[in-house]
Order: sequence, then C-alpha cells, then structure tokens
Amino acid sequence: MNDKIIVKDVSFFYGNNQAIKDINLSAEQNSVLALIGPSGCGKSTFLRCINRMNDIIPATRMTGEILIDQDSIYSPKYDVTTLRRRVGMVFQKSNPFPKSIFDNIAYGLKINGVKDKYEIENTVEKSLKSTALWDEVKDRLNKSAMGLSGGQQQRLCIARTIAVQPEVILMDEPASALDPISTQKIEELIQELKKNYTIIIVTHNMQQAARVSDYTAFFYMGELIEINKTEKIFTKPDKIMTENYITGKFG
Repeated sequence: MNDKIIVKDVSFFYGNNQAIKDINLSAEQNSVLALIGPSGCGKSTFLRCINRMNDIIPATRMTGEILIDQDSIYSPKYDVTTLRRRVGMVFQKSNPFPKSIFDNIAYGLKINGVKDKYEIENTVEKSLKSTALWDEVKDRLNKSAMGLSGGQQQRLCIARTIAVQPEVILMDEPASALDPISTQKIEELIQELKKNYTIIIVTHNMQQAARVSDYTAFFYMGELIEINKTEKIFTKPDKIMTENYITGKFG
C-alpha cells in the first residue's frame, strides 16, 4: 500500500473545545478520499490540519502527527511555505482573484519565482486544459476572471491550484454552490486529476462521495467512525451508525 498521507492520533482544539478526537487514517497516492458526516462533525477542521491552515486561528492547538511522504508536517523544522506548495486547497466558494484569467493562474508561479515568460504561458495553458477550461476561455485570457460563471470560476481555482504542481489537493465541498451540470464537470475533473494527485474531498453529498471517491471516511461528533473502500462503506459498512447515516436515518 502506497500511502501518501498518514494521520496518527490527531486531535484538534479551539480553546478548550475539542473539535476532532484521535483521528487515525491514511490516504493512498493517486486516490480520492471522501470525508462525509453531518455539519459540524470536524471534517473541514480535519482537512485544514493537512495544510496547517488552522495555524492562523488564535487559541487553537493540534496534537498527534501528520506525515506526507514520511515527512512530519508539524515538526518545528518543517517549512509551512513548502507545505502549502505541496498541498493545494480548493474552497467551497470559488475565490478567483480580481485579476485576468491569465494572471489568476500565473500568480502562484510568479510568487514561487518563475520568471520565464514561455514557461508561465505554457503552464497557464496546460492548467486550463487539464481543468477542461481552455476551449471556453482561450480567447479571453486577459479579461477579468470575475466575468466567468460560478462553475467556470471553480474550475479556474482548481487550475490555479494545480499550476504550482502540488502533490495533494484538498477540496472543501467544491461543488456545493454549483448547478448539476457544473457539478458533473467538477466530478469528472476529480477523476482525471487523481492520475497525478492525491485528493481529499469533504462533501455533504453522499451520491457525490459514492461517485468520485475510492475511499470514504465517516466522521461524527469529531470522531472517525469508519473508513474503508467507498463501495464497502456504501453497501456493507461495519458500523451501524455509518449505515444509519448513509440511509438517511439521521444527519
């Protein structure tokens, strides 16, 4: 088993409030892991532990260990800038910069020191092609990204994320604000992207988890109740609580 991410005994606290409790799980290289569970059960908090985005929230702390390729990302020696380059994040609400479509994607390359104009142009084109956006925007690369539809903006944000070549992509409900056609495009994109990336996605939509993921983890009240191959979780879960959630008895 080729684990890209290993999580050991991770707990997270907002002040005295414990949001997640002793989470142990792993995510395989080039797979999609879906995190499901009711609102407020710790899924997004856990996701943000993987790129240390919770570090910026005052009075919080994490215990336990998270390894990416055997590197302990909470070790005092570990550089957070390196981590953010390795682990990209796509949010629930698309957040394009108020710049041109081209500059949205070139931005990450430039702050990472890429100066070669040809390389930047090449990467912008490649990133837009890999998110199936190129044909839709190639004639208006210098126009504002704010003029794109919601679904296009979300794919632009994914293109911006992959332009800097991360290894892991975290997605926090990337399609929850989108219409069914845009949602389908994002789901197809996830299937394509996993050839090159390890993806962890938080979703409220159980059908979406069943469609896009290889593995599913069910969270409840800050605890990991069960993790397994998606097919098993949805057809024959080990825990009655998982079954009750999936069949809509609560949530």
